[in-house]
Order: sequence, then structure tokens, then C-alpha cells
Amino acid sequence: MKYAPFVLVIALLAVGAQAQTPAPSPEAQGARKACRADAHQLCPGKRGMEAAACLRANADKISPDCKSALAKLPQPAPKS
Repeated sequence: MKYAPFVLVIALLAVGAQAQTPAPSPEAQGARKACRADAHQLCPGKRGMEAAACLRANADKISPDCKSALAKLPQPAPKS
């Protein structure tokens, strides 16, 4: 089997890449739960930091629970 070592290397790289993905912080998990309905309504199709930015831009329209959860998240660095 000429390809067995190559396949093994690819499989190990794939597992290694998955292992390096950090778990979401408790704050991020809480924000995801508290803001799920708001994000679906106000920011359809956006995920992750893009959704958080959209929700912050619509702060006057989001629920109090979502607003509180977003306040606990780190603010993104300003774009230069």
C-alpha cells in the first residue's frame, strides 16, 4: 500500500486541527443562548463575531437578557 502513510498523515493532521479549536467561553455560550432569538430576528445569516456586531448595532432592539450577555463579552478591536 503506497498510499497508507499519506492517508495516515492526512488523518492525523485533521485530528490535530480539530484539537486546536478552542472551546467557547462560558460568557460566549451564555450570549449565544440569551441572544439566539434576537439574532434570528435582527441578524439573519450572521454568525459568531459578525452576529455579535450586528446585535450591538441593534442594541435598542434586543432583549434585556441579550444586552446583559453581550456586555460580558470582550469588545472587538477597533478597525484602523
